[in-house]
Amino acid sequence: MIRKIFIVLLALVPFCGTSAQEQTAASEVRVAPFGYVSYKDIFERMPEYDEARASFAALKSKFEDEANRSEKEFQRKFAEFLQGQKDFPPTILQKRQAELQDLMDKSVTFRQESQRLLQKAEAEMMQPVMDRLNKAIQEVASERSLIFVLNTDDNAVPFINPQVGVNITEPLLQKLGLASPLTR
Repeated sequence: MIRKIFIVLLALVPFCGTSAQEQTAASEVRVAPFGYVSYKDIFERMPEYDEARASFAALKSKFEDEANRSEKEFQRKFAEFLQGQKDFPPTILQKRQAELQDLMDKSVTFRQESQRLLQKAEAEMMQPVMDRLNKAIQEVASERSLIFVLNTDDNAVPFINPQVGVNITEPLLQKLGLASPLTR
């Protein structure tokens, strides 16, 4: 009987040892930290950002020039209308009023449509810059075995424990080939 109990205990020892080893190994497994960076700060340092902003500014200027031209045309026709309104027969007066209303409606529509088109154009111009930055963030995060990367812009993350989180600004600047603020 004692012999049977001894054999059973010997058979259970490897399972007990493995369980203890697994528990020790599990408690020693360190979760990879997370990274953090100011997306906006890095984004605005990229030369592609400046190029996109310049292209956008040129496009916006063209839309503004056209809107100003249309506004000047309206002002000129309105001034002509005011000067001649007392001499116009009612049918011509109504026709001129309709023309002015049409010009004003077209001007408002153009401004609204140009605003929509400018927003779309800005997003399209910035997308390649964002894609490059996102790719660099992914590469740095993978190289450092980070679980995720937080964007600290707009005080979205008021506190990050530096013993757990890793500021990836410097490696990201290096990955993008940009000068570091510490080396400037």
